[in-house]
Amino acid sequence: MTERTEVIKNICESLLRGDKAGAQNCARKEYPFKPFQAKKGRGYSEFQSMQIFIRYGFIDRYSGDKLLFPGILRLLSNILPEEFPFQKNWKMTETHIVYWELFPTIDHVIPVAHGGNNDKSNLVTTSMQRNLAKLNSTIDELGWKLQPAGQFDKWDGLTGLFLNFAYSDSSILNDPYLKRWHNAAIRALKIKTDG
Repeated sequence: MTERTEVIKNICESLLRGDKAGAQNCARKEYPFKPFQAKKGRGYSEFQSMQIFIRYGFIDRYSGDKLLFPGILRLLSNILPEEFPFQKNWKMTETHIVYWELFPTIDHVIPVAHGGNNDKSNLVTTSMQRNLAKLNSTIDELGWKLQPAGQFDKWDGLTGLFLNFAYSDSSILNDPYLKRWHNAAIRALKIKTDG
């Protein structure tokens, strides 16, 4: 494929020669418009997310870095708000960078905008930072490669530590966010153990 800037140059040169049809043909052949396909159902509950995080052992599949259980991060923000500030809209000037670097998210390897689906073979874990950097790009476009999945039994993202906090002080579950993640973890771990 011709370099994209060369394609645009060729299109412009065709237009300068008064060859609109040639410019259109070049654009359609060398740099065709492919509308992004918006699909519904891209949100995941804490339980669905937890199942995916467990499947990949809290490993960022694009970097191989370890990620953290979301509840442990928010718990740190609740206990140490000055050291780990969190702003509900994720305002970068008021939220600790740990939320972008180590917060696990779910990403579509083949983006939904490129026709990717919600099949579990197309879903991976990655940090918020890499998810935002990837946006609607493919990993080939970015030069990224999928890294091996982790093993939850070797790295649980500090899920067990969070559950120990909740066991030792159940009042932390008065926070609705922490309670949802606690319930999701308990439910997903039960399925993992029973399955």
